[in-house]
Amino acid sequence: MRRIVLAALAAVLVFSGTAVAAPPGRTPVVLFPAFHLTKLAVTVDGQTSAPGCPASGSFEDWYQNDRPSTTFSQVCQDRLRTLRYDANPAVPMAARFSEQPGVHVRIRDYGRTTSAPYYEALYRKLEANGYRRDHDIRVAGYDSRLTPDQDDFLRRTRRLVEDTYLANGNRPVQLVGHSNGPIYAQYLLTHSSHSWRRKYVHGFTPIAGNFPGQGLLYPVLFTGLDMQDFGYPVHEENARSSAEMYLSAPSTYLSAADPAVFGDREVVVEDASTGRAYTPRDYRGLFADAHLPVAREIADHYLGFVEFADPRSFPDVDVHAEKGSGVTTTVGARLPNLTVGQTASTARFLTRDGDGNQEDLTNDAVLVWRGMRHHRFTLNDNRGVDHFSLAADRNVLDRLVVLLLTR
Repeated sequence: MRRIVLAALAAVLVFSGTAVAAPPGRTPVVLFPAFHLTKLAVTVDGQTSAPGCPASGSFEDWYQNDRPSTTFSQVCQDRLRTLRYDANPAVPMAARFSEQPGVHVRIRDYGRTTSAPYYEALYRKLEANGYRRDHDIRVAGYDSRLTPDQDDFLRRTRRLVEDTYLANGNRPVQLVGHSNGPIYAQYLLTHSSHSWRRKYVHGFTPIAGNFPGQGLLYPVLFTGLDMQDFGYPVHEENARSSAEMYLSAPSTYLSAADPAVFGDREVVVEDASTGRAYTPRDYRGLFADAHLPVAREIADHYLGFVEFADPRSFPDVDVHAEKGSGVTTTVGARLPNLTVGQTASTARFLTRDGDGNQEDLTNDAVLVWRGMRHHRFTLNDNRGVDHFSLAADRNVLDRLVVLLLTR
């Protein structure tokens, strides 16, 4: 009889939302996708800022979009996604960015696995172990042009984590991120209280977390980069529209190599017309020589914006990280000059070891978390596995499942 009464009491406590120990079972997952792997729906209504482009209509923006727009050219899409910047120093930096008039952007299917279809292999692996999409697998998507201090990211993501916790018997959630996604997860952790983390977060799995940024983003400011296939524009008009879009987006600087971490350990841009080479430490000189004062202003604020290396910025949860290595990785480019809108066909790329997208300096930076007290830290090296294959790699997913099913 006593056992029956205690079981009934536990059921009441769980139903009422009071924190009790969750029964053994699966740890829920909230996934933070990579750069431009969240589906964005763009609605245009009476725009006049991009002459020659449709005044109204809609299109979607995400990597490997299987239904690209036949109405809006890539140049038009770039121009309409280029943010406006208010240089008024009295306005907080996060509030200085806005959409073009007549353009509205929203995350499609927020919270659902359909919002990030690239991770189908991960979803299926979890389903094979009893998980259900949109119940104990949820997705914390974000607008990849923006930084985590914008677009109500914190409130929206905290609510998603809390809802996932409650929907799964008050079971703490594993945060899983890929590439840029871990930067946003880290911001959530370090901008939430210790008590919130203890209650709602089981642990953190960054897969190739881009915490200190990568060198590649500096030459992209001159050549652009297409989100449809992560290839380089082949025409100057598209190269210019794409580069200008990246120049306007604060996440570009969030994702670029942080001088405080990289220093002068790699060259990110060489100007063939002057013979000058620029490392991350030289970013102010690079933007001055390229006559890009607004880029310098945004970079001063957002380079290294999400702190992770100082003990006060450690995530304060168990971390099981994954990285790739042994793959030649572009970290910079030798450009003919510093003109915005040149095609990458004229560039000579600069490389070093990494995972094919992020260099070793980026992927190894998370080792600083070995100094975390009271929480576990591991970093698995998947040699020969490239950046975009990591989130579907059998060994990575097997380790994740073991972690999720071990209480």
